[in-house]
Amino acid sequence: MENLEKILNKEQCEAVRCTEGPLLVLAGAGSGKTRVLTHRVAYLIENCGVAPWNILAITFTNKAAGEMRERVDRLVGMHAHEVWVSTFHSMCVRILRRYIDRLGYPSDFSIYDTDDQKTLMRQIFKELNVDTHMLKERAVLSVISGAKNRGLTPLEFRKEEASSGDPRMRKMADCYELYEKKLHQNGALDFDDLLLKAVELFDTEPEVLAYYQERFRYIMVDEYQDTNDIQFRLVDALAKKYRNLCVVGDDDQSIYAFRGANLE
Repeated sequence: MENLEKILNKEQCEAVRCTEGPLLVLAGAGSGKTRVLTHRVAYLIENCGVAPWNILAITFTNKAAGEMRERVDRLVGMHAHEVWVSTFHSMCVRILRRYIDRLGYPSDFSIYDTDDQKTLMRQIFKELNVDTHMLKERAVLSVISGAKNRGLTPLEFRKEEASSGDPRMRKMADCYELYEKKLHQNGALDFDDLLLKAVELFDTEPEVLAYYQERFRYIMVDEYQDTNDIQFRLVDALAKKYRNLCVVGDDDQSIYAFRGANLE
């Protein structure tokens, strides 16, 4: 690999060369955080002898993943395609397509978009005789999404909201329970389920988790400030064996706060 000092500054070079154990890199927007990650991938392969398929690089948007993929391809060349560069959701889709039958879902499960979710919730409102003056479909779906981003099942959500004494929350718990039941019956997941079911798979199928822990010995996460509880659980589970986890973020910037990102 060409001389890092010609490309990166001192702090960036240190981050690239710190390959073993956990590493947190905090830097502002436009400071070259993603460049550090991509050079770190190349350094692991070319200088440390790490197999490309043992590296996982995660980011948040398809656009960012595409840009990272291009950079890795340019830096690494041959075998660059064996590095997993992915968003959280696309990573989970790949894992679930292979193993979700163990959770009672078909491997060709559907992924519901916003319109599919609204249609399903409309059916649920009719079945449960929900007063649409009291609750709106969009609001219920938003609450369900928030619960899933915190890793709450319908039962856990019901227990958490039982103390509120708010009849609307009880009705939302009913909607969440029936929503999940119907998704399962339809062989479908929503966008948030992709993460939740991957965590459930790792929690209930230790040999599946062990396979991916062995596969992903080096894990890097870009824009870490945008991670929510369920994404943290995913990364924590995958990195638990080798602990070679590098996260890069900006603690002054969290554009995904509306999806439950947690900086603590």
